[in-house]
Amino acid sequence: MVTEATIKELKTIVGEDNVLTSTLERILYEYDASVERTMPDVIIFPTTTEHVSQIVQIANREKIPFVARGSGTNLSGGSIPTRGGLVIELSKMNQILEIDLANFRAVVQPGVFNLDLYNVLVEKGYLYAPDPSSQMVATMGGTVGENSGGPHCLKYGVTTNHVLGLEMVLPNGEIIETGSKALDMPGYDLTGLIVGSEGTFGIVTKIIVRILKTPEAIKTMLAIFESLEDAAQTVSDIIAAGILPATLEMMDKFTIGAVENFARAGYPLDAEAVLIIELDGLKDGMERLSERIVQICQRNKAREVRVAKDAAERARLWIGRKSAFGAIAQLGPNYFVCDGVVPRSKLPETLRQVVKIGEDYELRIANVFHAGDGNLHPLILYDERTTDINKVLKAGMEILELCASKDGTVSGEHGVGLEKRNAMRMVYSEDDLNVMKQMKMVFDPENLSNPDKIFPQE
Repeated sequence: MVTEATIKELKTIVGEDNVLTSTLERILYEYDASVERTMPDVIIFPTTTEHVSQIVQIANREKIPFVARGSGTNLSGGSIPTRGGLVIELSKMNQILEIDLANFRAVVQPGVFNLDLYNVLVEKGYLYAPDPSSQMVATMGGTVGENSGGPHCLKYGVTTNHVLGLEMVLPNGEIIETGSKALDMPGYDLTGLIVGSEGTFGIVTKIIVRILKTPEAIKTMLAIFESLEDAAQTVSDIIAAGILPATLEMMDKFTIGAVENFARAGYPLDAEAVLIIELDGLKDGMERLSERIVQICQRNKAREVRVAKDAAERARLWIGRKSAFGAIAQLGPNYFVCDGVVPRSKLPETLRQVVKIGEDYELRIANVFHAGDGNLHPLILYDERTTDINKVLKAGMEILELCASKDGTVSGEHGVGLEKRNAMRMVYSEDDLNVMKQMKMVFDPENLSNPDKIFPQE
């Protein structure tokens, strides 16, 4: 419980308008994009690193748990305030502090939207590669916390491959800096440790990222299949042929129908699966590579391979893919998102078994995922008014167990949060988990920073 005296003290730091305490306001921050809900006691909007430090010092002194939050798009319950306490909402820390084109670097605050950074850079002929499907509203702080990926992570890697340095407020209020604009800093790679730690080590307040030159040429293709398995085999065969596209994205029939009705992207409604395949790089050799990809698709019984004729057609294809999670709402009022990973070569058999799990539980499952790196996103459709949520969660856990049994893992980019805590035992031993817990306690001995996440509960 947060006392009135503590609330008054918080208001002196950020101003009265930046502290929310009414029941209605707190209800708005009790959930994210997962199925979990817990109401916080107070929501605070800092605008500077010093504000965050002062807030956290009070929380540490009073032993109040706290959770950093951006747009609340987390899909694994990572921004749920399980013990009440403080939600430290970073949306007002939304400045792009520096664009350093000479050194291929940018410096941003955690509340910057991923898409805003991309748009600023693309006008200058540069890009920031990680592009989660929710990039229109996903904040940079959240992508750092979850080590987010996106369609282009196949070629360019996930967030950790592009973050060079961080400023972070520790759970005792101290401010530290890790990494820098330079490469290969001496000492421990604390930046790499913090990226993907889901806010359990402290609150990131500044991020130094690597930026890239915009590719000289881009070619986007839509391959249409009568079988989900044929599409999955095509993914494996393209990579096995030594071709590394920028993206290899897959959608099944359920998803195609929802997306086409929503975005009018030009997807065929009678197909069982489509692949979005994108090449980027130098113009020289791109036609040859695209021809090889078309041949591989045809060898795997592709009905048709369409090549986007211009930037507008390419944009339509991507609008469809990027809007998939939102469009799925047409198929049911609720869905639960899984986030497992398997080796590409095991995609066909894994997808077969995912379909069977849906049939066994009498639940519809739509599939849309980063097929190129084996990152599955089965969307389990349900209606919370009539469906037992435990049945949905059990089906999701069975899908994760399936992925782990295929030499895969239980999260590719959405994080562990609350929903996949117990799945961690599928891929880690107790000794492994104990080492991670000890690392958490080094940073946060009082267990105040985003508690109850990542680790299995007894």
